[in-house]
Amino acid sequence: MTQTEFLDIVTPFKDKVFRLAKRLLVSREEAEDATQEILIKLWNNKEDFGKYKNIEAFSMTMTKNFCLDKLKSKQAQNLKIVHSNYQDKSVTLQKQVELNDSVDWVGRIIEELPEQQKLVLQLRDIEQYEFEEIEKVLNMKPTAIRVALSRARKTIREKLTKTHSYGVK
Repeated sequence: MTQTEFLDIVTPFKDKVFRLAKRLLVSREEAEDATQEILIKLWNNKEDFGKYKNIEAFSMTMTKNFCLDKLKSKQAQNLKIVHSNYQDKSVTLQKQVELNDSVDWVGRIIEELPEQQKLVLQLRDIEQYEFEEIEKVLNMKPTAIRVALSRARKTIREKLTKTHSYGVK
């Protein structure tokens, strides 16, 4: 396989690999390093691509496992999960502050979710994966995916509502 053929296969989903790594590792630098490691592993195993039905799902599984291993390692004790890629330049300063505050709250709430719910939420709501793809990446049954996603969304909704209605009767 040539470099061009490899890039044609990997380019469409490399940004998804980065976003998942950033979701799990938070640090942009750590996510960039993780993405590079995944791409190197893919390059080194490019001759085995024929064995896999879905290279993208395989790559996302590799990314998830690599990042979780990194989080478990001693050097990653200070990493946490945060998400904030919402920007809208057409809003007022006050509205922007409120939106940033809401994104911060959602990030904090997501941090408290069980690991499985975090991953399902990331893949479904952020990366827009179909349930069948999530099933392959996380090796979960469709019912378990739907339950985890529902519980994650419910927890976020309840805690965000509680936070925003604080002091209001």
